Amino acid sequence: MAIVVPPIKCQGIKTKLIPAIQALVGTDLTGTWIEPFCGSGVVAFNVLPERAILADTNQHIIRFYRAIQTGSITPAIAAAYLETASEKLAAGGDRYYYEVRDRFNQTQQPLDFLFLNRSCFNGIIRFNRKGQFNVPFCRKPQRFAKPYITKIVNQVRRVQEILDTHTWTFQVADFTATLAVSEQADLVYVDPPYLGRHVDYYNTWTTENEQTLIRLLKQLPCPFILSTWKENQFRTNGALQEHWQQPGLQIIPVQHFYHIGASERLRHSMTEALVTNKAPVA
Repeated sequence: MAIVVPPIKCQGIKTKLIPAIQALVGTDLTGTWIEPFCGSGVVAFNVLPERAILADTNQHIIRFYRAIQTGSITPAIAAAYLETASEKLAAGGDRYYYEVRDRFNQTQQPLDFLFLNRSCFNGIIRFNRKGQFNVPFCRKPQRFAKPYITKIVNQVRRVQEILDTHTWTFQVADFTATLAVSEQADLVYVDPPYLGRHVDYYNTWTTENEQTLIRLLKQLPCPFILSTWKENQFRTNGALQEHWQQPGLQIIPVQHFYHIGASERLRHSMTEALVTNKAPVA
């Protein structure tokens, strides 16, 4: 089955980990799928749990998916918006991009967020300390050609189909609050910012946050799956050895090319890891 690609792009998106996560989940989930760091939502959109709680501190991502869920954004509405934006971007270039960016920082409209996400430099989601989106233009005035608009609209359509047929809750919440609602039959998937790899692009992620997450995961009443980094050609993740080398846990390595970086020389192969206490699927 083809991977469902969401309309929102996030750095470090877990598309390459989907098959390994799907194999771990299997078909035996009877409770709720819980994600405290849902990001683009790509994992949930492919695991397709019947019930889910998808949380993030990035209110703009949550607002965007809620808009699709409530019908405020439909494929037709997204298409009309992007077609108009395409014409204005082609005519105005960076001037129009920064006009939309300024407008978004005042109104926080979800469709403006989609536009910025798909036309900013390197697809980065980054905000300054005032909470303002501050990524520069990708310098491609023809960014929204008709095939690209069709691609994005089809992604919105697929998300709408999923949300229309599944019981999912999107919420702006801290990871501690999200984990606190977990019950025995649930399955928690966590993809926190990678401590020691890069700064978080919406708010900070500290050593204290990391230690709190580790403690809470070990205290959960239900199984969990954790995405983290294992190693690249320069470094290894000492936290795997320090915190997760113990009986009852699996550490599953998954290697892929890491695309974030301003130039090719800054983009490297990365071995990530899935850490889980979930029993293997029979």
